[in-house]
Amino acid sequence: MLDNAFYTHTSQTPFIALIGCDGAGKSTLTQELTRLLGREYPTSFCYLGLGSGDLGRRIRQWPLIGPYIEKILSAKARKTRTPGEKIPGIATALVVFCFSLLRFYRFQKAMRARNHGTLVVADRYPQAEIPGWCDGPGLSAASTDNRFIRWLARIERRLYEHMATVHPTVIIFLDVDIRTALSRKPDHDPTLLATKIEKTRKLHFDGAPVEKVDARQDYKTVRRSVLNIVSRYLHRHAPLQKHPKQDQTEH
Repeated sequence: MLDNAFYTHTSQTPFIALIGCDGAGKSTLTQELTRLLGREYPTSFCYLGLGSGDLGRRIRQWPLIGPYIEKILSAKARKTRTPGEKIPGIATALVVFCFSLLRFYRFQKAMRARNHGTLVVADRYPQAEIPGWCDGPGLSAASTDNRFIRWLARIERRLYEHMATVHPTVIIFLDVDIRTALSRKPDHDPTLLATKIEKTRKLHFDGAPVEKVDARQDYKTVRRSVLNIVSRYLHRHAPLQKHPKQDQTEH
């Protein structure tokens, strides 16, 4: 049943993905790109992250019990993504699996938009190289003796492997150091940020085109670099269907 849901590689319409550690500027730049490209072409924004980190920070702000609950959830999540540890129970595995299903749903939606001629700008992109980190499969890092969890992990792994085979037109890697990331995200865990930076730098995305931008620079400089990369790849691509003239005036 799942095989019918997968989308194979297509070059019909450009797909631009921005990746990088928290604090690199992904969210701001993807929104900006969507707005600017949307002036000329049918353009869609797609968030391909999990949002679990932001959810945890919101839970921590709950009165009285928030910090306690967030601490428990963070410990379970840390075990799940750590090789050598054991996944802490079926409930945790189901939560991780459901987050992955949500990501796969968003991915399918983006592919449908692309197949219908809409240029897609994505915040993050799934990969199958490093389990437990950097938008990789969440149930393949730690181990388990539970048959049901192993079954979930196999299905999840399969989803990520198929998503990783669909190459975007370009992946723009916004690279930052830990000092810059912390200055922009002071409420984040420094150890977690440092690990994300290290692991993101090791990704190859199954040979997809990756362009690296030094995101330690000021926003205007980074924005200019990103726009230059996007312009270069769009010019290499087959002509895009532009908005009708009446739509351009509306923008």
